Amino acid sequence: MNSHQALFEPLRLPNGQTLPNRLAKAAMEEGMAEAGQLPGTAIERLYARWARGGVGLMITGNVMVDGRAMTGPGGIALERGTPLAPFQRWAEAAHAGGARIWMQINHPGRQVFAAMGGSSWAPSAVALELGKHSSLFAPPEAMSEAQIAEVIARFADSAALAERAGFDGVQIHAAHGYLLSQFLSPLANQRRDGWGGAIAQRARLLVEVVQAVRAAVSPDFAVAVKLNSADFQRGGFSEADARAVVLMLNELSVDVLELSGGSYESPAMQGRTADGRTLAREAYFLAFARELADVARMPLMTTGGIGRPAVAAEVLASGVALVGLGTALALAPDLPLAWRQGGEAAAPRPRVAWKDKVLAAMATMALVRRQLQRMGAGREPRPHASPALALLLDQLLKKRLTRRYRAWRAASAELAALKT
Repeated sequence: MNSHQALFEPLRLPNGQTLPNRLAKAAMEEGMAEAGQLPGTAIERLYARWARGGVGLMITGNVMVDGRAMTGPGGIALERGTPLAPFQRWAEAAHAGGARIWMQINHPGRQVFAAMGGSSWAPSAVALELGKHSSLFAPPEAMSEAQIAEVIARFADSAALAERAGFDGVQIHAAHGYLLSQFLSPLANQRRDGWGGAIAQRARLLVEVVQAVRAAVSPDFAVAVKLNSADFQRGGFSEADARAVVLMLNELSVDVLELSGGSYESPAMQGRTADGRTLAREAYFLAFARELADVARMPLMTTGGIGRPAVAAEVLASGVALVGLGTALALAPDLPLAWRQGGEAAAPRPRVAWKDKVLAAMATMALVRRQLQRMGAGREPRPHASPALALLLDQLLKKRLTRRYRAWRAASAELAALKT
């Protein structure tokens, strides 16, 4: 009998949706949008490639709920007025192998590059602290009540549009230092109104976004949340905070809770922390997930450093229902098929051991994105590519895409002005 059989058992979610197995492609930022910040042929090819690889669930890279606020110039945005046909083709490509596809929806908050010229909204006007690299990001603007209400509505709109386009669910991104995560963090959120202070107030935006999204979609459409198990910054969002948020989410209709960790300031999702804590060499956040599994009513998923079947099986045995594979599937897209056949294949592990931790994190992300681009072009990944070359090519591409994005934003703003 295949010792990894548990990985290929179906999972029935609280809303009745069934995932064909327990392996999920976790979100990775593709940066592969075509003109107009829309999905196109490259991203269809990429998801068709993963569809052949045997995962039961694919969660897209973050799709922005506001085209004025993007994590990168190659990002995709879905908001009122966005054409749905490209998104329908994306969903169809992902469905080809029988997997479910959920769209990760997100607002970057203050994690917006200054060169892009977009909006940098945040709970408080607290800038990112990245040493000499801090100036790469736009100075943040503390949000008004009206802007908070707009963001809630935008999450609901994007979820409803994702359902119309044929996606099976959405994942609300409240991790990795993006806007909802910023509201959760006592370092980034220094408000003294009803949106800041104790964890109940800091979690209010996430709770209201979940409620608005759930109200905007059908009962059988999945609503998931991605949450940090901790920020791994001294004085930041803690394990106790995470536990309190899980208890709040228990009272809402959440179908899956994915546990991750870190932010741009402390990239724990890459195995690095700012507070000096040492993460496990594999399955970085499993110890945190084990503790939260005791209180969470919804199925849990954990992602981060998983690339061997024995580790994936350990995750399931720990009470976690879904195994998230990110970088592993960027480098070895057929890994689930190999495991289903009883193989012990392990994904390569990119390691960028540079002294400059910010540049190392950027190079790691560039290396992964390079493999996604290769698959989007119909080629296979090259796991041992040069991180320096990947970073250089990524920066050159980013400059070109930034010019295109700024031109699109200017045209969109001009069109909006004509309508008023």
